[in-house]
Formats: sequence, structure tokens, C-alpha cells
Amino acid sequence: MSLLLKDRDYVADGNGGVAVVRDGESLLNETLFRLTARRGSFPFLPELGSRMEGLRREKPSAWGALARQFAVEALDDLADVTVTDAAVRLERDALMVTVGLLWQGEQLSVTAQLEG
Repeated sequence: MSLLLKDRDYVADGNGGVAVVRDGESLLNETLFRLTARRGSFPFLPELGSRMEGLRREKPSAWGALARQFAVEALDDLADVTVTDAAVRLERDALMVTVGLLWQGEQLSVTAQLEG
């Protein structure tokens, strides 16, 4: 069980607390956090996060392969999670990174928005 995040902030549960998520939702929540957090920005957890912000410095033709590589690095220590694919598209000024996952035999996907 973990706390629900939306737009990088906790979601209220309507009763003065914070909403929680369970099972697959919890995994997707943790995955989204790890993909959008800048790797190295937590001094005591330097391996937490991803290098996705570096995609903008690369050619668009390399975005998919690099996004997959960065997702594998960011999610490496999550139990029973395998990155199956990654795709990147540009919407307005934001990069939208969709990562496919395999978890407990179930295909999941998460889309992270990376601001410019």
C-alpha cells in the first residue's frame, strides 16, 4: 500500500487524509514516480529516479531506445517488473513517455509527462 500521487502531489481522500493505492495501482504509482524523478536528485538515494530528462538532448529517432534503457535503469530494483517497451511522443512542449511493463504475468503501461 502506498499514497496516491497525481501531478506530483498527493491526492486527498475526501476525509482529511491522503488516498492510498494497492497492488497493481501501487506499482504503477511507484513506477511513475521513479520515471519522473531526476536521477541523483535525492542525496541519500542517488540511484533513485531516471535519466529521462536527457532525452531532449538526443535526436528524436533515438528517443524510444533511450527511453527503454532509462526505464530499465530506473525500475531495476522493483521486484517482478520487466520493461517490455517504451515509446516517446512530443505533445506541445512536453515529452510523453509510455513504458510497457510485465508484472506477475500482466501487461501494464504507464505514461510519464516530462516537461520542457
